[in-house]
Parts: sequence; structure tokens; C-alpha cells
Amino acid sequence: MTEDSASRIAADLRDWVATAAPGTRVPSSRALVDRWGASAATVQRAIRLLATEGLVEARPGVGTFVRAVRTARPQDYGWQTTALRSPGVRLPEPSWSMRPTPEGAIGLHAGYPDRELLPERALRAALGRAARSDAVLSRAPVAGLPELRAWFAAELASATPAGVSPPTGGDVLVLPGSQSGLSSIFRALVGAGRPVLVESPTYWGAILAAAQAGVQVVPVASGPAGPDPDDLRRAITETGARAFYAQPVFANPTGAHWSAETRADVLDVVRAHGAFLIEDDWARDFGIDAEPVPVAAHDDAGHVVYVRSLTKSVSPAIRIAAVVARGPARERLLRDGGAASMYVSGLLQAAALDVVTQPAWTRHLRHLGPQLRARRDLLVSAVREHVPDAHLEHVPAGGLNLWLRLPDGVEPRAFARACEAAGVLVAPGTEWFPAEPAGPYVRLNYSGPDPGAFAEGARRIGAVLAGTG
Repeated sequence: MTEDSASRIAADLRDWVATAAPGTRVPSSRALVDRWGASAATVQRAIRLLATEGLVEARPGVGTFVRAVRTARPQDYGWQTTALRSPGVRLPEPSWSMRPTPEGAIGLHAGYPDRELLPERALRAALGRAARSDAVLSRAPVAGLPELRAWFAAELASATPAGVSPPTGGDVLVLPGSQSGLSSIFRALVGAGRPVLVESPTYWGAILAAAQAGVQVVPVASGPAGPDPDDLRRAITETGARAFYAQPVFANPTGAHWSAETRADVLDVVRAHGAFLIEDDWARDFGIDAEPVPVAAHDDAGHVVYVRSLTKSVSPAIRIAAVVARGPARERLLRDGGAASMYVSGLLQAAALDVVTQPAWTRHLRHLGPQLRARRDLLVSAVREHVPDAHLEHVPAGGLNLWLRLPDGVEPRAFARACEAAGVLVAPGTEWFPAEPAGPYVRLNYSGPDPGAFAEGARRIGAVLAGTG
């Protein structure tokens, strides 16, 4: 019997408890085993489920009984208002993309790939080997495992052209996920109250990290080909900002991909102003029609602070990322990261290193692009057929998402709620804008579960949009 079996038995017992008087003894495990033909362990799991819900209580040596219903009295937490005072920083609400998909609904809102797009077998084997290694009982170095740092450096070095000094493992710091890395970068390299330029729209997690660090976010408009270098130059001049956060490769949410010319021009701008480019290379593993080339591969003077995550491409459970930084910037980040988290789990680092250094990882990436292409094209076709009133500004050459513009006058959050009521989840685009949105958008993820439902999901989105017109 499985956990589903325990849940079904718990559901039957829940109905029985609802009609039983408080204090009634629950039938013995033996009687329940005979009734359902389940194992004793399955029956015990079902009873534990009811106990966690407060419906039954176990009395050691006596038995299990229906719990008396206690009348809940409202708690007064008003004293905390005075103790907490006003928050120094008001953080944005949790992202819509983090919401769970209700049973039976079609989820096009999430930010992570479906498990069938992950190297599951390789990861399970790697975790098993890591669990049998010394990583289980040892503390990892503050900067990260030397072998993993060397891998991150070598990967970036593989894209570095002749004439540019490649990074080394000594330039790399391992992070417990890129989100903590962005927070550390904003704290250590920008500083509270100081400006940081960001693309608009941009990754909502970067907006959140900036708010948490107390830095002043200054938006720079960015389209399918990235920002206008002249706009960036003016923004740096006007604000005095010394850092620009961007996703040059398959940006989240738009899928924008900078050309070689844009990469060179932006790098020239930050060099001329003595500034940093904080390059978030989140989609390095998700290329479809274009080769991902990091801006950091063309910089050896420490202007580019490069963030590379494995969380989305290996597994959401493997919160491992790295930052490549040179010079004093690296030392500041090392101290800040050490103060925030001391060190990153050596077990997770060992497992991540195992995955990305196995031949299976290369094979996985070789097949991942075609899988993403099929899913992307399927969703693009469905949207064009069933949501004709919306506008798909461009088909991304990589990444995980489509960026869909709704007709003027449609409020994205209200639209997302209406879609959810219709059984399909989309992510309202408002949370990706650091200031007022440039228009009504929603983000659709084509890497989520059940691509066979894309057409039906698009049909429901189209029906909701037709009803809001």
C-alpha cells in the first residue's frame, strides 16, 4: 500500500470521526487492517494524518480516541504592533510564480522546469554517493569546495576568447542559491541607500533582493534585444550608479537575448564609468536556437560580477550557485557571504559536482534543447491560435518563458485571478517591473508539467480574455 492508500483510509476515517462523539475510541489497528485489507503500517500512517489534523488523539497504553472539539478563541497579537514598529523596508509580496498548482488546474505560471526535464537518475545516484562520502560529516570551506569552484571557473573559461585572461577557481565563491548571492552582491558592492540600475522588466527575485538590501532600484528600459547602451550611459551619468544588474542570456521574464554588439557596447559603458555589470546567467543551460555567451567571458578587469546557478537545471532541491568576481569585490563578497550563511552545505555541493562532472550531464544537456524547443513551439502555436487578442512580441531563443502582452486596459492581476478561476494559472507581469509597468503582460512557462494541456490552457486563457473585453 502507498501513501495514497493511507490518504484514502484517512479520508474514510475522517468521515467516521465527523459523526462520532468526542471520546469515542477509534477501532483497533487490527480491526482497521481487516476492514481495508491494508498493512498495519499503512493504517498507522492514516491515523497519524488524523492526529496531525487534531481529529484524534493517542493515549499511550489505552488507545486512540476521537478528540473533543475545542472552541477556538481569537488571539490578540496587537502588542506586536508596538514592538515591531514600521518595517524599515517593505518587501514585495511573494511571487505569483511560487504559488502551488491546484489539483486539476493547468499550471503555466511556475518558474521551474518539470521534473522530466531534470537529470533525475544522475541526481539520485549523485546524492547516494554524496551520502556515503565524508561530505556528510565535514564542514565545507567558506568559499566552497575547491573542485566545484574549479568547475564553475572552467565552464566560464571555456567561453573566454583568446586575449582575455580566463577565471580560476580562486575567483569563484559557491553560494546557497543565486537569490542569496544577489542579496550579498547588492549589500556588499552597492550598499543601502545607493542606486543600482536594473533592466525593466527584470527578474522579480532581483527586485526582492534589492529591496531586502535597501538599495535604490533605478529601471532602464529593456526589450527583446536588451537595453539601449545610450540609455544605460545616461542613467549611469544621471544617477551616479556604479552597478547594473542584467540577464543578457534569455532574460526572465522576456526571453531577451543580447547580441554580440550589445554585449560589447554595455561592457564598454560600464568600463568607461568604472562600474560593475552584475550578470545573472540563470539560463545558461536552456539554450534552444542561440548559443549562450556570457558577457563575463570578455572581461578580465573585474567589471563583470558573474552569477551562475544550478538550481533550475539540476533540481530545485539543489540550492547551489556561484559568483565569479575578481579583485577586492571578491573579498567583500566572501566576507558578506560568510557572515550570512557561514558556508554552503558540503553534501549539496558534492552532489552538484558529481552531477555536472558525469558524462550523463553532457548527454542530458544535449537532449534538453530539443525538448524545450518542442514545448516552446507547442505553446507558441496554442497561444497564437487560441489567444488572438494578445500579442507575443517575440519567440525566445532560449530560457523557459513566453512574455505575452495583453490588450490595453486589462489589469494583469485581475486577469490572472480570472484565469485561475477558469482552471489555468498564469503569472501577472506586474511583479517583473521595478517601477510602473510599461504595459499589461503575463508570463507563461513552457517548461512546466503536461505539455499536452498547453492547447487547453491557451483556450481557457483566450476565453477569459474575450470575457474581459
